[in-house]
Amino acid sequence: MIDGEHYAPVVRDALEELPYAVVGAVLVGGTEKLRGGEDYGVLLAASLEEAIERHRPDVVVDLSDEPVLGPGDRLALASRALAAGVPYVGADFRFDPPALAPFELPAISVIGTGKRVGKTAVTGHLARLLGRDRRVAVVAMGRGGPAEPEVVEAAPALADLIARSQAGRHAASDHLETAVVAGVPTVGCRRCGGGLAGATFTSTVLEGARVAAALDPEVVVFDGSGAAIPPVATGARILVAHDLDGGLNAYRALISDLVLTMSDEVARAAAALGRRALCFDLQLRPLEALAGRRAAVFTAGPARLDHLDGVVFSSQSLSDRAALAADLAGAAGAEVYVVELKAAAIDVVAEHAAAAGVDVILAGNDVVAPGLDEALLGVAALADRDDARENVRR
Repeated sequence: MIDGEHYAPVVRDALEELPYAVVGAVLVGGTEKLRGGEDYGVLLAASLEEAIERHRPDVVVDLSDEPVLGPGDRLALASRALAAGVPYVGADFRFDPPALAPFELPAISVIGTGKRVGKTAVTGHLARLLGRDRRVAVVAMGRGGPAEPEVVEAAPALADLIARSQAGRHAASDHLETAVVAGVPTVGCRRCGGGLAGATFTSTVLEGARVAAALDPEVVVFDGSGAAIPPVATGARILVAHDLDGGLNAYRALISDLVLTMSDEVARAAAALGRRALCFDLQLRPLEALAGRRAAVFTAGPARLDHLDGVVFSSQSLSDRAALAADLAGAAGAEVYVVELKAAAIDVVAEHAAAAGVDVILAGNDVVAPGLDEALLGVAALADRDDARENVRR
């Protein structure tokens, strides 16, 4: 990556000093030092994609700078290189595509651009949809997951979750939520750390993948964690996005077959990247009937409640224990608590309800979007692609 803010002789000398055999270049802009007829000693390509297709390089080197390539433009180029499976290197940085291990079964990854974007709800919806006529297993990783991969074959009851919490264990991990709302076997894993491109410092997902394969599923859904990507090469990938301009989120879109979002702006950005995008809403679904009782609703983020009768109080503070304690004081008079299974749902809300003699109903979020199921089934049809199971999707 070179620009016209550098004189051609400066660029030529830099290319010779690089510890690589330079096979081509892309002029990314800038005209201040261009006089016409510049010779850089290598072939120029019209775009990064053309250069990668022509030369199949081992690395892309960024020799540009401000004002031609600011941070946003630079990360956008890095996203495009990583999506092609090529590292992107600059004077003081290097981005590598996350390493993805091969997996022998048809599989789909559901990844996100961050926390609280609806990713786990999408995973649950997808698992229920595929589970209508296929054996499905879900592998979920989280920052509060178990030390060793944990199989949950049947949805745990509320009493089981409270007992888990009182034993000092996280009782609202994503694999537990998915088991409750989707009714399919889940394998809980843990991870720590997350890179800009989605790699983790450590995770138990590869062990969890082997555990899931032993359950004899016909398809496996790998649920990401925040912006971290499951380290498994799957035949298809779905991105749940709240932003495509920040960091390397464009990379996440480019390696995905479908982008789901609650933002029209993000949907337009995904379409500009050549990705199919759908906008969706989240609609809270109590897993039991309210039966006319006055209900206090507790969620970790926004969800539609207008379809529910009898809601007398609502809180979005499940991930903020201090605010949640204050909200619980304001829920007096409710006959039942409706609780999304996230964050402090069990160790704060359910245990408070048990002490106060208030019933608790767990809830999931339905993903609502025109044409959603058809789009998901289209992605699922890609899940058995051998080439994508063995390599980063190019």
